[in-house]
Amino acid sequence: MLSDYFVRRSIIATVVTILATGGFVNAEPAHGIAMYGEPALTPDFVSLPYVNPQAPKGGRIVLSEVGSFDSLNPFILKGNSVYGFRSYGFETLMGRNWDEPFTLYGLLAESIETGPNREWVEFTLRPEARFSDGSPVTVEDVLWSFETLGTLGHPRYHGAWKKIETAEAVGERTVRFTFNTIDNELPLILGLRPILKKAEYDDRPFDESSLQPPVGSGPYVISDFEAGRYVSLKKDPDWWGAALPFNAGLHNIGEIRYEWFGDSDVAFEAFRAGEVSSNREGNIAKWKTAYDFPAVHSGEIVKSTIPHQRPSGIRGMVMNTRRAPFDDWRVRDALIHAFNFEFINNAINDGEEPRITSYFSNSVLGMSDGPAEGKVKALLEPFADELLPGALEGYALPASDGSEANRKNTRKALKILADAGWSVQDGVMKDANGAALEFDILLRSGATQTINIAELYAEQLKRIGVVANLVTVDAAQYKERTQNYDFDMAYYIRYMSLSPGNEQNLYWGSEGLTKPGTRNWMGVASPAVEAMIDALLNGESQDDFRAATKALDRVLTTGRYVVPIWYSPVSRLAHQSTLKYPEGKTQMYGDWIGFQPDVWWIEP
Repeated sequence: MLSDYFVRRSIIATVVTILATGGFVNAEPAHGIAMYGEPALTPDFVSLPYVNPQAPKGGRIVLSEVGSFDSLNPFILKGNSVYGFRSYGFETLMGRNWDEPFTLYGLLAESIETGPNREWVEFTLRPEARFSDGSPVTVEDVLWSFETLGTLGHPRYHGAWKKIETAEAVGERTVRFTFNTIDNELPLILGLRPILKKAEYDDRPFDESSLQPPVGSGPYVISDFEAGRYVSLKKDPDWWGAALPFNAGLHNIGEIRYEWFGDSDVAFEAFRAGEVSSNREGNIAKWKTAYDFPAVHSGEIVKSTIPHQRPSGIRGMVMNTRRAPFDDWRVRDALIHAFNFEFINNAINDGEEPRITSYFSNSVLGMSDGPAEGKVKALLEPFADELLPGALEGYALPASDGSEANRKNTRKALKILADAGWSVQDGVMKDANGAALEFDILLRSGATQTINIAELYAEQLKRIGVVANLVTVDAAQYKERTQNYDFDMAYYIRYMSLSPGNEQNLYWGSEGLTKPGTRNWMGVASPAVEAMIDALLNGESQDDFRAATKALDRVLTTGRYVVPIWYSPVSRLAHQSTLKYPEGKTQMYGDWIGFQPDVWWIEP
């Protein structure tokens, strides 16, 4: 069980990593690094534990995307880029083993070394590392990539760069980064920065959206594309990293082709017609009924269920607190009560999907029931005056009896709004000045299930006199508006890992209140949130880390920023029968980053 796993890892972490001074082991150059404890794989490992090292090579997989793209630079804020190109066209200094909470092993770098308290980190490049044009990956490329991404790249790269005091070459193949702040996760974060070719940008700006594919060192290169329609990634026959043990059994498929469609329904029809190789199904009711077609009956299409052990994350309708009336937590609380989860879940999922109860629910990192205790309580108490009701005392989402009327929670929502100065006048919820409680829900066109949820929710809000207008826009407009927080309410997804760290600042840090492009769509600006993030980054043990995450979970959940819906404890993939994956040893994160098409192959 996952809880047993963490207990074992916690014991190892306590014994191995914590010195009498509270620091980390002063390691010699090593083949890997774990957030806590030692890497599970020894230096002589021959492959990752969840791959098939003997998988055949070649073949083609076609995957569907909804929307469009207009850029092949996936490292900047401008434009709609191709996620697959970022993942498979470029490499990082270290690679992640998805069967451990957070452990990295050498990829472009052959070794990593840190100071006794992780106050600096050194990476030594492999001499054989090459870009796809055959040129070597150099320390100059590494230093340039870190600075350029940290200053001109997407905002997700900026936070780590600000924590670097000096970046320097300390050998022909070795770079050292010295930090200006305490952050135990930072060596791992830097290990996951993509490395780009400096010389390629000698005569063109890095931060401009472009359809000129950048040069990377990854297993795939772009062989063909048409803006907005498709991109074909083909395996580089001269890929330098093919013989690395870390890559054994990875990147087996010869061509990955992405096809863009106007909406998910059209994409599904393309899958039914055999034009798309695999389809990820998020609707359990559709999984039961819509896959009754000849290719499934004949065995040409296989339905696979992939388990995972990751947290639920948060998914639902996010409220933008930069705007009234969502700047009042009581209004947000009332709108959460008005959402009849049980009824909507039954209408869309036959009532079978569990509800998200907090940001880290479904894991040992999630907030516990009842009042805060022990280390969690100690972390939260200094912020007692700031915290909203439930953070210290205990909090649970409202539940209905499943009937459409939702009378109990409707009455509660009306009372909460009355306490906040709102009342129903001529059937419309209004404030003391006669202004109606009316807002827009921003949705991406083609997202059928999301639109259905919003339609049901808008009908429920009418019961309390609240008007919710559904506004659908194309993918480009949706990205533009959400990046600039130009919405009232929007559909929101944030996936969580078993090793939350610096990305939490991008998700909920106060810088995102005004800085475009962060994940902080709701506009959190909370000293308590930032203190909990700092605590989870700098805990001296697994127990400290877990307590800080549980405390963060309490602050975020009781902030009432999102009307949460459901998560699935499994992923559902329908795929052509010739597409195979290593059944029986799926990584702990399941169908996530590093799964499809990474460990899959085409059966000859």
